[in-house]
Amino acid sequence: MNKPAYMVVTGFLGAGKTTSMIAMARVINKKYGKGGIIANDLGAKNLVDADLTRMADVEISEITGDCICYVTEDLVFRIDGLVDHGCTVVMSDIPGSGLGSLDHVVIKIKEDYPEKYELLPLTCIVDPERLRMILPERANINLPEEMRFLLNAQIAEADLIVLNKTDMLYEEELAADLEFIRTAYPDIPVMCMSARTGEGVEEVVDYLMEHRAAAVHREIGYGSDEMDQAERQMCWYNRRFFAKEKNGANIDFNQVVDDFFESIRDGLIDAKRNVPHLKLFASGEGEDYVKASLIGVDYDIEYDHKLQQDYTAMAIIVNARALCESDTMAEIVDDAIDAIKERHNLKCQTIFTECFGFYDEGRRNGGRASKF
Repeated sequence: MNKPAYMVVTGFLGAGKTTSMIAMARVINKKYGKGGIIANDLGAKNLVDADLTRMADVEISEITGDCICYVTEDLVFRIDGLVDHGCTVVMSDIPGSGLGSLDHVVIKIKEDYPEKYELLPLTCIVDPERLRMILPERANINLPEEMRFLLNAQIAEADLIVLNKTDMLYEEELAADLEFIRTAYPDIPVMCMSARTGEGVEEVVDYLMEHRAAAVHREIGYGSDEMDQAERQMCWYNRRFFAKEKNGANIDFNQVVDDFFESIRDGLIDAKRNVPHLKLFASGEGEDYVKASLIGVDYDIEYDHKLQQDYTAMAIIVNARALCESDTMAEIVDDAIDAIKERHNLKCQTIFTECFGFYDEGRRNGGRASKF
């Protein structure tokens, strides 16, 4: 390539977008120069994804506080910054519902910055468990009906569909899922991989490097009442806190994480709410770290990596995208921190916290007072 390449990675909450981008960046580093990632979030600069990417030794930049759909100049600035650091391919995800990147990012960059980048296919990462929502069985995985709209629209917007987490599927299940996707979206190429094990990642990267984004508008219901209703049900929760054993004893922080997640799960179940994606990151010495996630109250905690040592203290980052009112979610996490403090004899100091719904009153009023 004579120009740097840029691509957007979309997908439902918990599909493995960050893990996929890291896995693809590693292949790019071996075969196509150097890969870079832009982590994007509507919250402030306290991201599990960013810290995880740094641990993976992949070049990283961040856009926080807004979606890449609405900050094109900043996005281009971040892309160029990574290119200045030697990146030949830059990837970024998209927060929230994950919709709108075709028109507001890919097509806009094509029109406003013609010939500046090679625009690689808009890629949707699909999680087999979430796919069950729109399979003929229409499985009830305790997510609102509006989430089906989001998943279907995300897939329909893509230039390439990548079925991720194939390591979790039997051969017959994989074949059935691929057949469904090809039938339901006959005009969109489909590939599969496991970002966690690396199987199939190189083939996906090779395809991406050989193809380009169509950059043509598709009608997917962006801005519709269905999209609005889906967005209204989600809240963002971000927290960074420091946990220290009061007597200076070394403890198993993997167990602390496990108990913390289980307490949040219990609180959500009691409130009859759910969390499509809860993730946590904390690092120890050297390359020792824990990365855990939960994709719903009915699922087991997933550990990408666990700590290999005990520690007396640890800084912990928590990000969640919950189907829950923001004030309720804040109370649930506060209660969970109280629970691990008592169980593990911890002193916890909050460094940063925020919790908000996309349409929460006052979120965008710039700090101005209200008059009644």
